Amino acid sequence: MKKIILLSLMALVMASCKTTSATSTKLDSKSEMALKGNWTITSVTYPGSDYIKVNSFQLADSKCFEGSSWKFVSVNNSGEMTITKADCPSLSSPIKWFINKDGEFVLKVLNAGEKAKKVRDGYVLKIASQTEDSFQLVDKINVGTKATDVVYQFQKVK
Repeated sequence: MKKIILLSLMALVMASCKTTSATSTKLDSKSEMALKGNWTITSVTYPGSDYIKVNSFQLADSKCFEGSSWKFVSVNNSGEMTITKADCPSLSSPIKWFINKDGEFVLKVLNAGEKAKKVRDGYVLKIASQTEDSFQLVDKINVGTKATDVVYQFQKVK
């Protein structure tokens, strides 16, 4: 009997200590539907951008993402991103994404033919200033010992 009580108590403690991750919360379907369509990143801004280089999504310099094209399909949370800026690596990649109820945009950049469930790495950004024609994704990075926001400004392609 003591063992059962002890095991139950340990299970209760472990369950109460469980943290929620960005991938384990409910989805925000309304915000996801608003992103459906084609978008362009019009600017990437952060303090010190004239002096500091940021490697966005471990793919390219953040300034290479200005002018990039993004397609969001809300039905299956898939899409594609394409970089075509001069003096930057040319890149086209499928993506998987979703927005959770905490306003976090979860992104996985895939290789062609790769399944999202096989990709372990992803990115969690904050979605902000969402309107019908624009929105921002905000990434937190550390510059030295200071947390800095990298803001990707998206504009809907009409």
